[in-house]
Amino acid sequence: MLKDITIGQYYPVESPVHRLDPRIKIISMVVFIISLFFVDKFTPYIPVIIFLFAVVKLSHVPFKMIIKGVKPLRWILLITFIINIIFIPGKIIFTLGIINITEEGLNMAIMMAIRLLLLVMGTSMLTLTTSPIEMTDGIENLLNPLRKIGVPAHEIAMMMTIALRFIPTLIEETDKIMKAQMARGADFESGNMIKRAKNLVPLLVPLFINSFRRADELATAMEARCYRGGKGRTKFRQLEIKGSDYVGLGLTLGLLALMIAFKYAPIDMI
Repeated sequence: MLKDITIGQYYPVESPVHRLDPRIKIISMVVFIISLFFVDKFTPYIPVIIFLFAVVKLSHVPFKMIIKGVKPLRWILLITFIINIIFIPGKIIFTLGIINITEEGLNMAIMMAIRLLLLVMGTSMLTLTTSPIEMTDGIENLLNPLRKIGVPAHEIAMMMTIALRFIPTLIEETDKIMKAQMARGADFESGNMIKRAKNLVPLLVPLFINSFRRADELATAMEARCYRGGKGRTKFRQLEIKGSDYVGLGLTLGLLALMIAFKYAPIDMI
């Protein structure tokens, strides 16, 4: 399951989505997330799904890689689905003992599951199509106006990017340590929740030690390269917004406008 986590990974390939300005991709991702929260019916999900599938197709990222990143969420999706079915009142369509399953609860459970899936798939496209350097430059440029009030834009962008890049590294370390402990007889699958939590101790301790070691090595490497923050630093590659960037942002804003129209349109028009 650990290998199924794709958050923080970058898929290097030549595509129109990869060539977009990182600032536009970050803004587009935020707009896409906002668009999803305007959806309160099943019909608006159709253009959202079409839009996301078109982006995946243009990015040349294998669709199986996107699906793989959703697999770790299956238990969260299941728990959310069950909670919505049980606790939302409405027209009863099925009774199982003291549990009443309502039509409204079933509709909300399905919509929430679709929303979570689209959220994860949409946000993973940002890291899959944007290199760490581009991500840092994009975040820093977007935070630059806040420098006037003392916000360290460069440092914040650097920390966020390093945190994202550490996710695949930690997953790889966890997988190696887990296999090593299982070879020594450790059992992470059987037993109740308390026993499983105790069995995680020989996994978490070396994982934290390795994390601190890697962080110390990274700090030493940055100091050896005379890194002193963003003040006075120049960039070899300057970000420049092109026509394709405006097209991409315009399409995302158009999706948001469509979701707002769906939300406030009369019911009989949908």
